[in-house]
Amino acid sequence: MEKQAQNLINLYNERGEKHGYWEFYYHPCGQLFRKGRYVNGNREGCWEEYYRSGQLSRKGNYVNDKRDGYWEDYCFNGQLMWKGHWVNGNRDGYWEWYFSNGQLSSKGHYVNDKFIEEKPVTELSMDEIAKKFGIPVSQLKIKK
Repeated sequence: MEKQAQNLINLYNERGEKHGYWEFYYHPCGQLFRKGRYVNGNREGCWEEYYRSGQLSRKGNYVNDKRDGYWEDYCFNGQLMWKGHWVNGNRDGYWEWYFSNGQLSSKGHYVNDKFIEEKPVTELSMDEIAKKFGIPVSQLKIKK
């Protein structure tokens, strides 16, 4: 049964275009790199990409080979790096960016791939920062 299922991936249509479910691998390690579906040579639907470690690096939706809909990118450590919306291959809508520790760094809005506004994250007091990271205020190091 497994061999039969393998015969249903990475196929071409009668015009020689990628068609159906495809998987791409890192070589020589063999770890999955990217997977998704083609329709007549164009990426369609949900696609995912992975780091060599197997950790998810990116996921989102394509329509007619262009990013369209909600997307997320991840740091190598698995934390969310950014999330946002695309329309017809352009950033469009609400976006958020994160530090590698998972904390929100900033947020903003795009219209037709043009950045409109940024809403910086609220500044925290020294006591709030110390509490958030579980360390005494005296151990915080401030860069000037």
